[in-house]
Amino acid sequence: MNRIKQKLQEDKKLLSIYFTAGYPNLNDTVKIIQDLEKHGVDMIEIGLPFSDPLADGPTIQESSTAALKNGMHTELLFKQLKNIRESVSIPLILMGYFNPMFQYGVASFCEKCHKIGIDGLIMPDLPLDVYKNEYEAIYKKYDLINVFLITPQTSDERIKAIDDASDGFIYMVSSASTTGAKQGFSNDTELYFERISKMNLKNPQIVGFGISNSETFEQAIEKTKGAIIGSAFIKYLTKNGVENIGDFVKVIR
Repeated sequence: MNRIKQKLQEDKKLLSIYFTAGYPNLNDTVKIIQDLEKHGVDMIEIGLPFSDPLADGPTIQESSTAALKNGMHTELLFKQLKNIRESVSIPLILMGYFNPMFQYGVASFCEKCHKIGIDGLIMPDLPLDVYKNEYEAIYKKYDLINVFLITPQTSDERIKAIDDASDGFIYMVSSASTTGAKQGFSNDTELYFERISKMNLKNPQIVGFGISNSETFEQAIEKTKGAIIGSAFIKYLTKNGVENIGDFVKVIR
């Protein structure tokens, strides 16, 4: 069974951490993954840096720019992760934009992910209909879960279509803005969480965007399966490097 599906079956709220591959230093990727698992993180999203990250806020954009300057690229990331399953057992998800995947070759990209032990992909700019018509069979061949995003502006009809097409979890974007840490959620966001909860979707939801501390983490998981932290963790890496990653995780839960 896919590791994401196994993890979702656990009777606990999940903490997923996002970071940009090749940041703060080119060869930090594996150490960050190992340390996050060691300190109790449930899933990890590994960001593939891209030159035009439209959905990302300034913190992740800056880390992406720095990673590219460091020399990170798709093939190098695959080389860094070649033996990752010798030391890491939790689900690993690659998150990025479709263009680098397309340039690499979708089938070749998915095959490489499968060989390495990647469990899922998040490509926010890959449309649902294009995925279903052109790439779903490839994803399934290589046992990769495609994670779709929804926002407060996503219609109930489209959410149901995404739920039908999903086979893992739905990435529930907390707001319509770009990524970035927030101090707390607005009443509108709370109503959005309530709305999605009442839809009784077949796939669990994990909240991303705006989770930065224990308060926002607890708010996010009240009606969902878990939460994803990205910008706040990258800010920690920017300030502290890759040492004492456990200190960051302890602050969250």
